[in-house]
Amino acid sequence: MSADRSVLRRAIERGEQDGGAIEFKERLTREVHLADGRMESLAAQLRHRVLSGDGEATYVVGVTDDGGLAGISPDVFSETMDVLSLLAEEAGAHIDDVDTWSVGDVDGGVAVDRPGDTTAEQEANGDTGLVGLATIREGAMLETDDDHIVVGTAGHVDHGKSTLVGTLVTGMADDGQGGTRGFLDVQPHEVERGLSADLSYAVYGFGDDGPVRMDNPHRKQDRARVVEEADRLVSFVDTVGHEPWLRTTIRGLVGQKLDYGLLAVAADDGPTETTREHLGILLATELPTVVAITKVDAVDDERADEVVREVESMLREVGKTPLPVERHGVEAAVDEIGDSVVPVFRTSAVEKAGIDELDELFRALPKRATPDREEFRMYIDRTYDVKGVGAVASGTVNSGAVEAGDELLLGPMPDGSFRPVEARSIEMHYHRVDRATAGRIVGIALKGVDEADVKRGMVLLPREANPDPVREFEAEVVVLNHPTRIQEGYEPVVHLETASEAAEFSPAGGRLLPGDSGRTRVRFKFRPYLVEEGQRFVFREGQSKGVGTVTDVNPGGNVDVAADDD
Repeated sequence: MSADRSVLRRAIERGEQDGGAIEFKERLTREVHLADGRMESLAAQLRHRVLSGDGEATYVVGVTDDGGLAGISPDVFSETMDVLSLLAEEAGAHIDDVDTWSVGDVDGGVAVDRPGDTTAEQEANGDTGLVGLATIREGAMLETDDDHIVVGTAGHVDHGKSTLVGTLVTGMADDGQGGTRGFLDVQPHEVERGLSADLSYAVYGFGDDGPVRMDNPHRKQDRARVVEEADRLVSFVDTVGHEPWLRTTIRGLVGQKLDYGLLAVAADDGPTETTREHLGILLATELPTVVAITKVDAVDDERADEVVREVESMLREVGKTPLPVERHGVEAAVDEIGDSVVPVFRTSAVEKAGIDELDELFRALPKRATPDREEFRMYIDRTYDVKGVGAVASGTVNSGAVEAGDELLLGPMPDGSFRPVEARSIEMHYHRVDRATAGRIVGIALKGVDEADVKRGMVLLPREANPDPVREFEAEVVVLNHPTRIQEGYEPVVHLETASEAAEFSPAGGRLLPGDSGRTRVRFKFRPYLVEEGQRFVFREGQSKGVGTVTDVNPGGNVDVAADDD
């Protein structure tokens, strides 16, 4: 029996007691349990359970009063969680965690877990639905600070950026083998190979007594604790350093609402072509950037000085002024970082050199200005199908705010339409929140759509919005690198917000040469997206690279996307 199932078994075996913290519920519905004074009675019951458990109660859902496994459908389970959330809020508490199991096969009175089963598969297997265990904790759902900053990392493979972030968020010295990097890698093959192949996320923060770090980032409760305890949060979007996954790195730097960039350069290797490419992307997206010279413990002072000089030269080549923090101090770095100044730190995750200085920097850096637009907008970066919850869309809130229960629009769909959905619940770094504002990295559980229909590059908007998706737009572009020339019909991949889509270029004047800047029409090959003037994007095809800014989202009138299906 798995540990998860043993938790359910113990809860059922302990059972309901008058003075206990466990409550059995087969199901909860809005119609029955939120009407005619029933809500107040159930909220009082929940409050009693929470107080009996010294601030924590357990609700076992999908079971009969005597603990029998009844099972409920995924839709009923979702409604039950909605109602339970409202009851908890009424009682001054919140749902902290939910575990679910499929019912049908039984092992010692507890459901055998088949997390991949769809509703149809459950019926085919003879399953009668879901049983779940919800942990309720005292206290309202988290309200987060308004100056939470998000930092995007970049750098060549094996230059220590993930290890550095791991040391920052835990305070642990690395073992010299990239051990703290393991706190960020999210796929089994990444841990095995020591390489990151997708974006990963980490968080730490600051309170009155200094940094608030994670003891064990693999435990989602530990991340939630940091979010709850810290007065000021710093989230990291850790990107990919290996060249084959450059597309993923671009998605991390372009598709997230970042406040600052952190570029890692290993002292034993120095700046590489990938380093320069990542720096170019950071600067092209106008992101204030910090350079961390990593692994200074692995080289002597002479080599470290040499790499610092190489980094300073690299920065000057692109019109930036390096600011060595060792010489000028962290306060100067906070004051000067921006369009033209790039602070440079010397660090070692093994010896924790430079960690205190980076802490001081991240504690003091101001939140960058948010868009003037007050309307909620979130471009979707990842999607999940969570059993008992349904479709979850993850991304960074681009503007405005969203609350649990808000009615939203999701799209555009391939035909350009938008679908009405509801924000069932919101999580930030595994902590349930009732509201999320611009800059927050969140997951939003969506009611009214299947996960298979939610795609990266889509956007969530308020229900009253009137979005106008496009297949083509005009832009001002700069060609950073190209072996020959860009001309009519050139087809790179365009990375705009979280969308990564092949597009066809039609340059004004017929061509663009390396180093040129000019105007071009850009047409997505396969589907429309929500694009607006002023958005920055990166394009890439083979060794060709460039950046651009959207200048007109209606060049000569866009065709009806539903009728134009290439």
